[in-house]
Amino acid sequence: MKNSWMKWCVLPVAALAAGTVAMAQEQPAQQQDPTIQQRKENQQDRVAGGVKDGQLTPGETSRLETKEAAINAETKADRAANGGKLTPAEKARVTRQQNHVSKQIYADKHNASTAHYGNNEVDSRRQNQQARIGQGIKSGQMTAGEAAKAENQQRGINQQVRADRAANGGRLTAGEKAQVNREQNRASRNIYNKKHNARTQVGTKPKK
Repeated sequence: MKNSWMKWCVLPVAALAAGTVAMAQEQPAQQQDPTIQQRKENQQDRVAGGVKDGQLTPGETSRLETKEAAINAETKADRAANGGKLTPAEKARVTRQQNHVSKQIYADKHNASTAHYGNNEVDSRRQNQQARIGQGIKSGQMTAGEAAKAENQQRGINQQVRADRAANGGRLTAGEKAQVNREQNRASRNIYNKKHNARTQVGTKPKK
């Protein structure tokens, strides 16, 4: 009887703990005392997830990755000036900056702007490019700066497609489709080059 009473006491506690974890996962990432590198990797994983599932548009991703690139550059400069280390004040500043980006990632992934893809060749190509960029961010093959440039290129293509469709009753002419295909071919080569060059996120080995 005693064991049975203990079992029913433990279950509510376990359920409460599970609920707390689930709620924490829904909030912007605010780890207690992560290292700078751990925090950066976590942010990149969240961005990659948003790109993959369409929660982040190319424009949103480009802005986020531009901010990440700026933080990375600042951190690199600070470390170079201090024998490879960050001072307590510099660590605190980077943490504040990453907190700001973390909130922006959460807001962008939960707003009304999402990537929409139709069942056609042009949109399938767009979706495939996004998947490749997301994988490059996730694996570390693309730096934040490279991802920002790749997504900015996709944003430009998307804007052109949207304008052409608006001018033609929701369709693209054969000439416009060919133009988009040429632009995506260039974008595809850029993505490949960025994923296979010597520049990677810190801690990632270049892919040969």
